[in-house]
Amino acid sequence: MNFVLPWQKSGGRKAVSVPSGRFWEIDFLRGSAVVMMVVFHTVFDLAYLGILDIRVSFGPWRFLALCTATLFLFLVGLSLTISSARAGDMLDRHAYVLKFIRRGAGIFMLGLLITLVTLLLVPGAPILFGILHLIGVSVMLAPLYLPYTRANLVAGLALIAAGAALGAVTGPEYLLWLGIHPAAFSSLDYTPLVPWLGVVLMGVFTGKILYPGGKRKYNIPDLPFMGRRVICFLGRHSLIIYLLHQPAILLAIFLLWGIPGIRY
Repeated sequence: MNFVLPWQKSGGRKAVSVPSGRFWEIDFLRGSAVVMMVVFHTVFDLAYLGILDIRVSFGPWRFLALCTATLFLFLVGLSLTISSARAGDMLDRHAYVLKFIRRGAGIFMLGLLITLVTLLLVPGAPILFGILHLIGVSVMLAPLYLPYTRANLVAGLALIAAGAALGAVTGPEYLLWLGIHPAAFSSLDYTPLVPWLGVVLMGVFTGKILYPGGKRKYNIPDLPFMGRRVICFLGRHSLIIYLLHQPAILLAIFLLWGIPGIRY
């Protein structure tokens, strides 16, 4: 039995012609988010180590962090619609679901690795449910919400609104993934399902509108402007850059300013 997706006719399979390549505009936006992430984390590390006197939790730096996370997660949802269209035309229901579970579980395991590292190195503010945990769960749950369009818009807005309401709610640590946490909770990266899954769902809704069936609905000129190839390259390798950029930033800081507490 084939898994019938929204763009497929219930009476039989409908071939979906999709491009084998990537959409440069999505890679460019994701690469832009990578640049924003590296800039913010560089400033954050300099402030955390006491090298710069900057309050990154407020003002423009906080705004940059929120914009970066929002763009990343929005693009996760948008990209899921494209990969879903391509997978749904080739796989039966079991293989389709298993594809997303495996991919999401792999990303979630990377999140658990980040948890372990931060528990060892930064025990006062470990990453217990950060952006990789959220992306992993979002991908594993994707077969449940990918068939829908307007429902994702409604659910996304509801989750974002619920996140605003939960901001002042405290509770046990085992509810961290929902957006409820102890009053004294501190983390270097906290990205719970509420409200951030809502951003992913908004991306899914947008992807359904702009890339129906995995195809670009509107023509976008292939403009070779300065820096595009570099930014798109970063976008195509965003996961590996995410995993390696913090060690690279810290190494650069230690080479330039030395390890805190150690004088050369």
